[in-house]
Parts: sequence; C-alpha cells; structure tokens
Amino acid sequence: MAEATGRQDGLLPLVIVGGFLGAGKSTWLRHQLFTRRFGRVHVLVNEAAEMPVDDLLLGRAERLDVLAGGCACCSGRADLLAALRRICDAGAVALDTIVLETSGIADPAAIARAIMEDPVLVRRIVLTRTIVLVDALEGPGQLATEHLARAQAEAADEIVVTKAAEAPAPNRSRLAATLRGLAPDARLGWADFGVETKVETDPDALPFDLGPVAEDSGPIQAHRLDAGSAGGWWALSAWLSALLFARGDSIVRVKGAVRSPAGRLLLQSVRRHVQPPEILPEREQPQEGEGDFIVLIGRGIDPVRLQASWDRFVLGHEGRAEGIARDDP
Repeated sequence: MAEATGRQDGLLPLVIVGGFLGAGKSTWLRHQLFTRRFGRVHVLVNEAAEMPVDDLLLGRAERLDVLAGGCACCSGRADLLAALRRICDAGAVALDTIVLETSGIADPAAIARAIMEDPVLVRRIVLTRTIVLVDALEGPGQLATEHLARAQAEAADEIVVTKAAEAPAPNRSRLAATLRGLAPDARLGWADFGVETKVETDPDALPFDLGPVAEDSGPIQAHRLDAGSAGGWWALSAWLSALLFARGDSIVRVKGAVRSPAGRLLLQSVRRHVQPPEILPEREQPQEGEGDFIVLIGRGIDPVRLQASWDRFVLGHEGRAEGIARDDP
C-alpha cells in the first residue's frame, strides 16, 4: 500500500534510504517500488563508484537517475543538490516522492543538513523520513567497529534489519536492543529479500557491548577493475574467492557485473560472505561505459598491487605480481 503523499504546503517529500555497505538497500527498495509504497517516485541512486547496474534493478520507478563517482554527503554533494533542483524545476506535480538511495559510506544526517541549508531546496523539498537498513549478520560487527554505521542508525526515523532469517534468534534480539538504544524513537522492522517479515525478539535481551570506536579509522575507498577481457568466469571467481580469503577484513564490499555462461551476473559480497549471483536483465540499448567490471570497496588496499594481481591471475597477463595470499593488495 502506498504511503500518503499529498501535501497542502506544495513541498515535494523526500525519503532517504541509507545503510552501511552491503546492507541490501537496492534489494529492499526494489520491493518497495513493486508494492508502490512511495507512490509515483523519482529515484536517485548514489554510488561511491561507477556501477551502472542499479537502474536495471530499480526499473519500476517512474524516473531514475544514478549519481555515481562521489558520496552524496561529501564529494558528491554538489551533484546531489543539482539533481534535486532539476527534479523540482522539471515539475513535481507528477510525483509523489523523491527517494534517495545513498551510498554505503554516506551519513544521512549530513545529506539532510545540506538540503536544509540550500536556499532553493529548503523551500521546495521536505525530508519526511530517513530509513536506514542494517544487515542482521554483519550489523553487530559494523556497529562495533564503524563510527559511520552508528551515525547512520542514530539518524534513522525507521530502521529495517535485513537478512533477518539468516541470523540466530538470540543475536536478533541483542541487535534489536542495540538499535533501540542508538535510535530509541525509530520504528524497527525486519525484512528478507526486501519483503517485510515478522520477527519476535526477547524484550529482556541485552544489547551488544559496542564500546568506543574511532571516528577516523582510515578512508573507505573504491577500486574498479575492468572485467571485459577477463580470462574466463572460473578464473575470475577463483581469484575473488582467494582474495576474500586473504583480505576479507580489509575489503568491506564487492559489487560487480560480469558476463558468465548463464548471462550477465550481479556479483555482491559483504566481507567474506558472498551472496548468490543474480542474473541481470539485458538493456535494449547498452549504455556507454557499461562493460563488465568489479568494484572493491575497503581500507588499506594498494591499487597497484590489486591491479597487478588482477592482470596476472584473471586477465592472464605476465607481470611482477606475487601470489594473492603472499603479496596481496
């Protein structure tokens, strides 16, 4: 059922959908578009790296734009504000809602502040809700070690815990208690594959002991690899498996689109947990720069070693790269 969207003040509602890397934002949002929760919607998808596949996944939006190559709360802020102004100028009468799906390294509070401080947008857009997704499996660790993951939860009006069925019941209860402590006024819900599900939790469960976490533990950066000339599906999958085994603590997220014998696949992982590949629909007209690619997002990744390892083990080029586990990126 669509949410009520009519407003007497003429302002266009904006919903921010956030969450840490790998929380399942696109999967969740795809189902909300299917159920028409937000009515007639213009979706803005922000990716920290160039990953032109989200528009295929979110094809049920009336309009969709991808803001790639910069996080909307910092380096991509100007692009976001410009995109919101264009939407307003194009005529908001035909829309019920703008939905902004943020990158996994965005702070929703910083985005809201940027909109409220913009002299044009503050008179044309109203932020009605910030929805933050939290991974039931990875969430406790992310909240314990990532200052940004906590900031995202604290900014939420609504928290949706994804992959609910995959976490043990005691952990779900403790995660619920933890999230209620971080955002006591936020509505807490649960979802599997984007579909809302009912989860019973122990109201007496103790929250996870998060402890202090450093605000600056090093930047999270994205590294893109061209897979258009990869030396076969099996070489790529073997390389990725070995890399995650060796450096899974440094690599927070992997996302890519790669041609395989089954078709073009969407590859995703969070830390060492690799999600089952999903076959992507084919475009009628391929877009420029839409070739096969892999994006690794993490900390402390040496781009030179990463590229050398990719060239040698996936592309089959001779080079000076050492074994992945010995001299990995």
